[in-house]
Amino acid sequence: MDKIWKALIIDDEELARKRLIRLMTDLPTIDIIGEAGNGIEGLEQIELLEPDLIFLDIEMPLLNGFEMLSKIKNPPKVIFTTAYDQYAVKAFEEESIDYLLKPIEKERLTKAVNKLKSLRQSPDYSIPLAMLMQQLKIRKDIKTLTVKIGDRILLIKLTDLAFIDAEDKYVFLNTIDGKRHLTDFTITTLEEKLKEMFVRISRSTLINTDLIKEIRKSFNGCYFFMMTDFHNTKLNSSRSYGPMLKERFDL
Repeated sequence: MDKIWKALIIDDEELARKRLIRLMTDLPTIDIIGEAGNGIEGLEQIELLEPDLIFLDIEMPLLNGFEMLSKIKNPPKVIFTTAYDQYAVKAFEEESIDYLLKPIEKERLTKAVNKLKSLRQSPDYSIPLAMLMQQLKIRKDIKTLTVKIGDRILLIKLTDLAFIDAEDKYVFLNTIDGKRHLTDFTITTLEEKLKEMFVRISRSTLINTDLIKEIRKSFNGCYFFMMTDFHNTKLNSSRSYGPMLKERFDL
């Protein structure tokens, strides 16, 4: 009988944690015993719950994933879950079981979990660097984003994407033809992936800088961005982003 792994999910994005839990509902060897929203909570939960395995995000407030691990005398087994593929080599050095890029797919997660079976024979198991880098399949130039619609996968070109906005826990891709698509990506993940072409104007909005038609000054250091999409959408920035936007666009 396969070992049941007591697992803890440590990630500052609630949507990412819930997605991971959902993907593991039919994996009988994993028992999710808790969650943590940052590195400090992670340390507390590890001490309290004593998990065998942690699914660990890297970029988190208070303590990042590597800083958190450095404070644990006998850390549990680790599967990194993150959007930041530049951490691949560092993750390898920490001898993680695997390294999953967000948004995590069920097939890829299942492969990572299946590797746990070999740990009984090889307690110090780690992935060879070449294999890890091959698995990451790092793409330097992102040209499209994928959206799942039933059994179909729609590819949206970045050049057709006017802006991205979040409502409650949901994130939407808004194309120049006026269509709106729900995505599993978080705003923070997309900001990092698309930082060359897109700029964040508020906590909930990213805009395509190539599709800005006009910028208007508002009050209190805010700005209105007029887009060249089907609806001629007007998007307003938040005050806290004003100084960055002023410098970015030389306003």
